[in-house]
Amino acid sequence: MSRRAPRLAAAGGALLAVVATAAGAGPAPACPDCLRAGAATAALRAPAGTPLGGYGALRRRLLVPDVLGRHPHAFWFKPAAGERDRLLARALVLEVPPRRLAWVTVDLVAVDRAFTREVERRLAGAGLSGTTLIVSASHTHSGPGAFVDSTLMGWLAMDRFDPTVRDMLADAVVEAVRRADAARAPALVGAASVAAPGLTRSRLGRPLDPEVIVLKVVRRTGAPVALLWNHAIHGTVLGPRSLQLSGDVMGVASAELERELGVPVLFVNGAVGDVSPAGHGERAVAELGRALAAAARSAWARARPRAVTRLEVTRRRIPLPPARLSLRNCAGRWLPRSLRVPLGGLFSADAEVLAVAAGDAAWVTIPGELQTALGLAIKREARSLFEHVGVAGVSNDYLGYFVTPEDYDRPAYVTCATVYGPRAGTCLADTAVELLHGLRGRRSPLTALPRPCDFSPGGTR
Repeated sequence: MSRRAPRLAAAGGALLAVVATAAGAGPAPACPDCLRAGAATAALRAPAGTPLGGYGALRRRLLVPDVLGRHPHAFWFKPAAGERDRLLARALVLEVPPRRLAWVTVDLVAVDRAFTREVERRLAGAGLSGTTLIVSASHTHSGPGAFVDSTLMGWLAMDRFDPTVRDMLADAVVEAVRRADAARAPALVGAASVAAPGLTRSRLGRPLDPEVIVLKVVRRTGAPVALLWNHAIHGTVLGPRSLQLSGDVMGVASAELERELGVPVLFVNGAVGDVSPAGHGERAVAELGRALAAAARSAWARARPRAVTRLEVTRRRIPLPPARLSLRNCAGRWLPRSLRVPLGGLFSADAEVLAVAAGDAAWVTIPGELQTALGLAIKREARSLFEHVGVAGVSNDYLGYFVTPEDYDRPAYVTCATVYGPRAGTCLADTAVELLHGLRGRRSPLTALPRPCDFSPGGTR
């Protein structure tokens, strides 16, 4: 980046502030108990020779695993061939004492619980203990791999765990949070949403969610602080032929918005389990990226920031049934439903869901890929509570796919990767709704149901 870039970004922010004041927005009155916010970015670097993470296709794999140690950070997969576009960790820190939230988005296919806990440990060491952390992966399939400590995930799509890669990525996340925390100052928050149809298609032939939700954070002068946008789209526009590191279409859209606003733009994926992009290849990356940026830009223009005096955070850990691979879902209907391969300790025995709210906007985190129908159900059930409700998928952990009980019996890639059975997705969605009701001090109608996350043979979910 040239030396002029920071000056241009600052000038752009000042110009936007002047425009806002001229339009009648003006500086907001002092509010000692109001929200403070800061945002920052850090380069998401991996050592040279790191493989890509996301595709298990043969085009990405080495012909022979690297048993001779020719590649310092790759074993199953080919090393990345440079960068197509810059990868970033983008952080937004929101604080209304006593609560402080650090939301970080990373150009990675996913993060596991061990990675999130490692970041939390490092933040505590940097004096930021007590901060609620959300790490949301963009779900690009062209980000670095080799940082997840799982033999199964390593062989499938991420490559063998390399602590050097993990440490560099975790360092970037911590650096982004530290910079954002240091930049905290009084801020206003607003949210808006627009529809962006035609940019995705369903893997299961089900209705999609075209909504793009934006959280707009500005200073009291109107100068922008950060844009956080939420939409469900798979980061697979660049296929497995590409060996360059890239944020895929979401990174392209965020970079375009950052050039315009001069502030960090954080992309948070949605209920993306059965969602694919409408196109593939270099041309589609450019076209879909422009369309997504235009939608987020439109929502940003509609949002009306205001003072916020409450930042609400709640969480719940949910026991899950034993993880099993359904051979019928993976191979075809000709196999009996009872053929399931136990996965033992390869997957977690529980899941955590967080709900956060600022102003009239709220989000729930999902540790994996939720089917669109379940994401839409969450939004529908919480519509009376918040004006804008988003699903933050692929956040803080990765436990595979979660689908509806109705779709679980359909053999497909999506259901093959649904390892917790037919009812876990509904359980997560119900829990999310209950947490959102709790943020408003209300009792969810779902709590009247007996044993909402009972996974026994006679259970209700």
